[in-house]
Amino acid sequence: MDFTDVSLTALRVFRAVAEQGTFTAAAVSLGYTQSAVSRQIAAIERAAGAELLERRRDGVRLTPAGRVVMRRATVVLDEIDATARELSGLPGQAGTVRVGWFPSAGAVLLPAALAALRRTDPGLQVVSREGSTPALVRALRAGSLDLALLGSAPPFRPPDTESPPLVLQTLTERALRLAVPATHPLARGDFVDVADLRGQRWITSTSSGEDRLMGVWPGLDERPEIAHTARDWLAKLHLVAAGCGLTTIPAVLAAAAPPGVRVLPVHGGPQEQRRLLLARLPHPPSEQTNRVAAAFRAAALAIDTPGPPFPPT
Repeated sequence: MDFTDVSLTALRVFRAVAEQGTFTAAAVSLGYTQSAVSRQIAAIERAAGAELLERRRDGVRLTPAGRVVMRRATVVLDEIDATARELSGLPGQAGTVRVGWFPSAGAVLLPAALAALRRTDPGLQVVSREGSTPALVRALRAGSLDLALLGSAPPFRPPDTESPPLVLQTLTERALRLAVPATHPLARGDFVDVADLRGQRWITSTSSGEDRLMGVWPGLDERPEIAHTARDWLAKLHLVAAGCGLTTIPAVLAAAAPPGVRVLPVHGGPQEQRRLLLARLPHPPSEQTNRVAAAFRAAALAIDTPGPPFPPT
C-alpha cells in the first residue's frame, strides 16, 4: 500500500488518537469501536512503513515519523473542512486561530481577550475549546491547536517531556485563593488563617488523569471531609454560595465568583502559587497567532486592574 492511498478516515482517526492519547478515548470521541480505530491505525502505519505511535502504559505518543504525518495530515484535514464549509455556503475561516483553554481560564481571561479582539481585529476568527492540560498539550503536538492556555502548580514542571519543548510564557503567577460562603464565620475577616481550615467541609473535583484532589487547601494535616464533588468551577462556586462547603480557586476566578461567595487569601504556611501559561509549538507563529497571543497577555495584565472584568464591546 502506497501512502498516497491513505484515506481521509485513517487520517482523522490518527489525529484523534494523537489528541486523545489512547485508542479507547479516540474511539469514544469518534463514535467508533476500538477495533475499528486499531484497524485504521494499522493501515496508516503499513502505508507509512514505520511506527507512527509509541504505545506506552500511560497511552500513546507520536514517534518522529508520526509527527511528520501529523503535521501534513492537519493541513490536509483543515483544507478539506474549509472546502466543505465553502460548498455548503458557510463563511470560510481564513485567518482562523485555534485556541485551547483549561476550565478556569475560560471564565474570565478568555472572554476578556476575545472581547478586546472584536474591537481591534474584527476580521480575525478565533475558535476555541476547553480541555484538561494533558489533552490540550496533545492537541498542540498534533497540530490541531495554535495556542493553549494551561494551568501549572508547583514544582512547575514542563507540561510534557516531548521534543522539541513547547514555548511557554507565564501570563500570571498568583497565590491560590479560598472561596468561602458569605455567611460562614471565616468570611468575617480579610483573610483566613490556615489553622482555621481544620475540620472544614470541602467541595472538590479530581484532576484529569490524576488522583490529586482539586479544591482542598494543599498540605492540610488531616483527612479532609469531602461534602461534594463537581466537575466545573461554576457548579463548585454556586455550591459554596449555597453554604455547602469551601473550595480553592485560582485568583483569576475571583472576578467570576457569584453573589454569596467571598474569595479570600490564606495566611500561615507557604503561599500556594499557581501559574497561567500560554503555550505553543516552537515553530514561528503566524501574524494572526501573534495578535491573539498579545490579546491574552494584555487581558492577563488587566486582571489585577480595578474595574469590570469584561470591557464593553
